[in-house]
Amino acid sequence: MSFDFDAYVTAAVFDRTGQVLFALGDGTVRLEDGKSFPAHEGAVLCACPHPSGQGILTGGDDGRLVWTTAEGSQEILRLKGRWIEAVAASAESKLYAFAAGKELIVRDAADADFTRTFVHERSVADLAFDPKGRRIATATYGGAWLWYARIAEQKPVVLKWAGSHVALAWSPDGKFLMSAMQENQLHGWRVADDKNLKMGGYPAKVKSLAFMAKGQMLATSGANGAVVWPFAGATGPLGKQAAEIGFDQSTMVARVAAAVNGQKVAGGLEDGRVWVCDLATQKIDMLKADKGPPITALTISPDAGRLAWGDEDGGAGVATI
Repeated sequence: MSFDFDAYVTAAVFDRTGQVLFALGDGTVRLEDGKSFPAHEGAVLCACPHPSGQGILTGGDDGRLVWTTAEGSQEILRLKGRWIEAVAASAESKLYAFAAGKELIVRDAADADFTRTFVHERSVADLAFDPKGRRIATATYGGAWLWYARIAEQKPVVLKWAGSHVALAWSPDGKFLMSAMQENQLHGWRVADDKNLKMGGYPAKVKSLAFMAKGQMLATSGANGAVVWPFAGATGPLGKQAAEIGFDQSTMVARVAAAVNGQKVAGGLEDGRVWVCDLATQKIDMLKADKGPPITALTISPDAGRLAWGDEDGGAGVATI
C-alpha cells in the first residue's frame, strides 16, 4: 500500500488497533484508511503513540500538543509563541511529556490536573521515558538529564558528555541510556554508575536508534548499513564490535526500526529504498526497491508483522513483513 501526501513525513506510528497514522509537515495527520485531520496550524515537529495506545500525540511549531485518533483531533494544550519540538509517552505509567525550549513538561493522561515542569540550562532536543515510565531522560547540550517524572521538587541526575545530544533511547531493562549526538557519534551511559560508553566510527550523524531482541541488540542509522551493537551482559557493548547489516556503498541508512522483542530490523535509506532483515536468517528483503527522496520516518509494528515508512517529499507506504 502506497500514498502520496505531498508533505514531509515527520513520523509514522502504529496504534494498538494496528492502524498506521502519519504526521506530516503540512500539519495534518493522515490514516492509512484515507482519513485526514488538520491537527496543526503549522508543521508537525514531533510525534509518538498516545499512552493509552489509541492514536498519536503530535507537537508543532504552532505551540500546540494534539491528540489524534480515528475519530479526529483534539487540542490538549497550546503554548503561545513557542515550538513543541519533542514528545514522549509511557504506556506503563500513562504519563506523557513534551519539550519547549528549555522546559520539560510532564502530564498524566489519567489526571488532567497533574503537571510537572522541569527547567534546563539549554534547550531540550529529545525525551525518553525509562521502561517503567517512572523516570524521563532529556537530551541537551553537554549530556542527558534524568528526572523522576512525578516528583515536583528535585535535582536531576546529569549524565555528562561534551557536545550536543539530539536523540535518546533507553535499553528495555533500564540499565543503559543511549544518545545520538550532533557529531558523528553514538554515546551512552550505564545508568547505575555513570559509566561512559563511547561508540564512534560513524561516517554520518546517527539520527535513529532502535533496541531489539529483548534488549540484547541496538540498531542505529549513520552508516552505509544498519549498525547493530551487542548489549548482552552487565557491560553492554563495552569491548565489543558492532555488525553492519545491509551494507551499500552507494547510499546511507537514514532511519532504522525494530520491534523490542523481535529479531527483525528495518532500514530506510537516503536514496528512498526500504528493506527489512531477519537477523536469524540474515536474509534481506527489499520492501521498497524504487529509489526516491530520503526516508524520514520508519516504524515497525509491535508484533513485527508490518512496516510503515515515509519520505521527505510525502511519499509513504505500508507493507506486511
